Amino acid sequence: MPINKQQVRTALTHVMHPEMEKDLVTLDMIEDLIVQDSFITFTIDLPEKNSQLESHLKEKCEEAIRTYVDEGAVLDVTTAVNISKFRDREDGRGEEQAFPGQGHRKKKKRQKDEGEEELLSGVKNVIAVASGKGGVGKSTVAVNLACGLARTGAKVGLLDTDIYGPSIPTMMDTHERPNITTQKKLIPLKKYGIRFLSMGLLVDPDQAMIWRGPMVTSAVKQFMEEVEWGELDYLVLDLPPGTGDIQLTLVQTVPLTGAVIVSTPQTVALDDARKGVAMFKKVNVPVLGLVENMAYFIPEDRPGKKYHIFGKHGARDLAERIGANFLGEIPLEQAVRESGDAGKPIVLEEGLESRSAQAFVELSNNVIQQLAIRNQSKDPTEKIDIKIRP
Repeated sequence: MPINKQQVRTALTHVMHPEMEKDLVTLDMIEDLIVQDSFITFTIDLPEKNSQLESHLKEKCEEAIRTYVDEGAVLDVTTAVNISKFRDREDGRGEEQAFPGQGHRKKKKRQKDEGEEELLSGVKNVIAVASGKGGVGKSTVAVNLACGLARTGAKVGLLDTDIYGPSIPTMMDTHERPNITTQKKLIPLKKYGIRFLSMGLLVDPDQAMIWRGPMVTSAVKQFMEEVEWGELDYLVLDLPPGTGDIQLTLVQTVPLTGAVIVSTPQTVALDDARKGVAMFKKVNVPVLGLVENMAYFIPEDRPGKKYHIFGKHGARDLAERIGANFLGEIPLEQAVRESGDAGKPIVLEEGLESRSAQAFVELSNNVIQQLAIRNQSKDPTEKIDIKIRP
């Protein structure tokens, strides 16, 4: 008989928090529960990092599931720090703030002058996924990050700001044109639980965008100002490579909650990644961390071998040198390329059997954690005013 989610939740009511004296389900500490045949995965939310408590709760959860559900269940139990959830519970606000960063946007709204409309007012966290160099898999990371965030039950948007080389339509396997509201605002398309928009949905796929800088920046502004994004927990921006017009337009137009920098391990990519980090720091946008894509390759016929084709731990070492967070490493797998070409991001893979799918889930959890820490410890990001001096 197949396992269902209710059986798992019932089993977890037998796991008591050693300090709060209530079970984990009652305390709403179980997130992202997925059950596929005998495979069970979920995340235990914690108010702070506590290795001893993490080990204790994971052990008790596994024990409860094997006792009350299935002794042979395949378990993947992870933990994540969710500061916002527990802070708001202590403040008596209950479940008002379901996802990290809600207070970030609300605080910003209170600071606005009365009657002044805030851009993206319904979006709680705006995340820029950037790279200094092209060809490092930034769009692949952006799409899988968005889908990974959506797996948690969050409301997620994905905006492709690469006007010249949009990839999102192919990676989401959708090329239909978006509709327009009576207020003449674009309505994002929706797939896999994600609202998304791209210039690639508005032009002929075979047409080259031969635009000068002002036209490009105008299009990016329209994606922010004239789109019906609605209420979102996260809006992921897939940026073009480099540190040019589009990046500057974004920080002038909307307050970014944070940036995720993507790089491959080799020096030529890391040099540009360092510049990307420097740019965001210069405009006061918090860098949530670095992601190392194409980190290693494991042949299917030699699973015990790991090849670091582009170098070993380059982005991890760079993050340590510059004092940035390391958000995770994504292996080089054929399945990632195939899933991207087919328009079904690999993080949506049933059972999360591939290393890449598991890595993207871990990346999403790490980004959520860093957002919670960022919104707890830093003031909301302000739009910047860039003045060109003669």
